[in-house]
Amino acid sequence: MTTSAALLKSIQSSSAGLTLAGLLAQHPGLARRTVQRWMSQWVAQGLVTASGEGRARRYGAPAQPALAGAIASTDRFPLHIPLSADSRDILAYVDQPLQARKPVGYQRDFLDAYQPNVSGYLPESLRRQLHNMGKTTLANEPAGTYSRAILSRLLIDLSWASSHLEGNTYSRLDTVALIEHGQAARGKAAIETQMILNHKTAIELLVDNVGSAGVNRYLLMNLHSALAENLLPNPSDEGRIRQHAVDIGQSVYRPLSTPQQIDETLEVLLLKLNAIADPFEQSFFAMVHLPYLQPFADINKRTSRLVANLPLFRANLCPLTFLDVPEQAYSRATLGVYELARVELLRDLYVWAYERSTQEYLAIKQDLAEPDPTRLAYREVIKQTIRDVVQHPHADALTAIAQAILQVPQADRDDVHALVVQELRRLHEGVLARYGLRPSELAAWQAAQHSL
Repeated sequence: MTTSAALLKSIQSSSAGLTLAGLLAQHPGLARRTVQRWMSQWVAQGLVTASGEGRARRYGAPAQPALAGAIASTDRFPLHIPLSADSRDILAYVDQPLQARKPVGYQRDFLDAYQPNVSGYLPESLRRQLHNMGKTTLANEPAGTYSRAILSRLLIDLSWASSHLEGNTYSRLDTVALIEHGQAARGKAAIETQMILNHKTAIELLVDNVGSAGVNRYLLMNLHSALAENLLPNPSDEGRIRQHAVDIGQSVYRPLSTPQQIDETLEVLLLKLNAIADPFEQSFFAMVHLPYLQPFADINKRTSRLVANLPLFRANLCPLTFLDVPEQAYSRATLGVYELARVELLRDLYVWAYERSTQEYLAIKQDLAEPDPTRLAYREVIKQTIRDVVQHPHADALTAIAQAILQVPQADRDDVHALVVQELRRLHEGVLARYGLRPSELAAWQAAQHSL
């Protein structure tokens, strides 16, 4: 399926420009009138240049002006992501050297001015567009049904893409091997392996809490703790309100520094977040205000990216995986929020990123295998049984399983018994968080089995 991004990329990668006929030939799935409308918009926005008249009219990429401060061409905001005029204004500001930008602190008015379901960062027409993009065949099922059905794919895509935005060099194949088989990639730093595994644990925590009342303080703190495990200089900062001032790299923004102020502001932020009705508006609000507040010593953006997915999980919409989102685009968009308290650049990136994510999930949306109903119905029994078996390594596992499944109706016991045994056979470090287990407990249990 051809998208506006693919069409824009064709134009911007053509050295001599393309005629309308040439564009339609390259993208036969697009209607002529649609392409003409996009061309008019992009020319008006300065994303595309037009020269010539009639059938000879050619569309090409605009020349890139040299930016003060010597921004490398490889570090510029990618041309293939469409931007509004407001977004280009923000980009022009944050692309200036640090000394040309005005130091600024946290603007509480930015949060206070937002009124849930009255204010809105995403216009209604844009929300409708996002809903159409993200609609799944499980839209009318209980909250979280879709995210659980695609969990294996989601763990890989979101763990990999979100980590990549932090400079992680794991490939997608490396991530598959780590998450599915517990195999760390050779030649990679331990911090990169830890980051991927932390994402996996945090995503599972999110999916397990889809049915909770909202993004409450408990969930937020534990989500950060999962993402931060073994990655912060001071382990006591994991899942705890920041106790000291922080600097933002390559920015003139200075967040709040007093723990009491941070704590009080976070409470207001969570109240507003949970009052928002539309899942996309709620998702985007989290991506704006959590990093802006910087409630934690580090790992604020990672936390916000996962929190932004919770409303989508609840509504059985496609996830926002951040696949192929360039780090330089994401960092510029967040700088626009930090230094100008403006959301337009991040909004344009959010819409582009969501369209990119949904393209990856189109096949899944149309041809999604139904989740195993027995596994779904008795998932808590299965998880508790596996945890009990592993935490009592010298007890007889089959006896423990038989005892645990007495609470299951007689007709389903054999199936549940088989599922527990199957899960125990493929238990490895990469899935321990699902069962609330630690690596040391797994090692002790495996050693006990080998000694029999």
